[in-house]
Amino acid sequence: MVETVSGAPVTEEKRVFMTGNEVVAWAAIAARADVMYGYPITPQNEVMHYWTRLAPKHGKTFLQTEDELSAGFATIGGVLAGKKCFTATAGPGNVLMQEPVSMAEMMRLPIVVVVMQRGGPSTATVIYSQQEVTLTTFGGNGEGFRVVYSTAGLQELYDYTIKAFNTAWRHRFPVFVLADGYQAKMREPLTIYDPEKRGVELVAPEKYVGLPGMPGVDRPPGHYRNTFNTEEELYAVVLEQAAEYERVTPEIAEHEEFGTGDAELLVVAHGVVARAAKQAVELLRTEGLKVGCFRPVTLRPLPVEALRKAAGRAGRLLVAESAYGQFGRLVRDALYGLTVEMVPLYKPGLGITPEEVAARSRELGGQTFRSSVNESGSVC
Repeated sequence: MVETVSGAPVTEEKRVFMTGNEVVAWAAIAARADVMYGYPITPQNEVMHYWTRLAPKHGKTFLQTEDELSAGFATIGGVLAGKKCFTATAGPGNVLMQEPVSMAEMMRLPIVVVVMQRGGPSTATVIYSQQEVTLTTFGGNGEGFRVVYSTAGLQELYDYTIKAFNTAWRHRFPVFVLADGYQAKMREPLTIYDPEKRGVELVAPEKYVGLPGMPGVDRPPGHYRNTFNTEEELYAVVLEQAAEYERVTPEIAEHEEFGTGDAELLVVAHGVVARAAKQAVELLRTEGLKVGCFRPVTLRPLPVEALRKAAGRAGRLLVAESAYGQFGRLVRDALYGLTVEMVPLYKPGLGITPEEVAARSRELGGQTFRSSVNESGSVC
């Protein structure tokens, strides 16, 4: 018999030293999540392990399904029943998740998915990469009406896991927390807290099905569909969703800038690589080099206007990622029409250090700006 703890899961702020997977479980509890559905896959396994330790104490539940496809659809079922539900996965599991995520996108269901990226393609490695950017931002057969937070450390992993539930239930789009194998396994200090005590109003879940009364008599009927009979009907629904997504984009999109005001070279990175980029830029500025750092926190929707302004001032970008241009494609699309040189620092499946970013930046700092395609990069 497990003794149930009453009240808030985290009663007071405290400093802790945890792994990222443990942080996700604590953050989901703090966000008042009700159910986790999942299937084991490295490097996210411990999210499930820690959740199953915490959940019974706080009246929460867990179901291990037969695969990731089932975990995604079970999460949809839980949300339809009015529960805050989430799942976690990585790599091939993220691939399988795209079918239920597409269904959630079509039906505007607030599911939350935590992804600890691993190397690809296919099984590849179980360690680390940033190679699930394309899959997570525009996976499935939809239009990418989803929110993707790319975290850079364990404090953010806690903060944005909580925020993911609020964003999902407030705007009714699927929300991803896109982390990676390094964040999953590493330990670092962070502060855990009760979000309500910090003034964060937690959005309450609502039932989609099983409401009291007769549909069409006592209350309006609910129409939750992912199948349409005519092309025109689907066209109208997708345009309506697109308009709503674009309307809320300014509220959702987030980014960070450092030293971009006078930068002649802009280092653009996301997630854990952005930590290396910022450290490199801090060092380079002490050397007198005019280098700035731009980091999108949301990869979907991307903070396009802010990125265009920063890139337009600098004229040259160094795009760093642990993939072969997946993030770079998002940046290139955002900068379409600008005369901006993009130089790649792509290391698929490998970490990128501050020293590597600094060394490449110094090389570029000694070159004159060229506005045509050359051996070091390409022009948007």
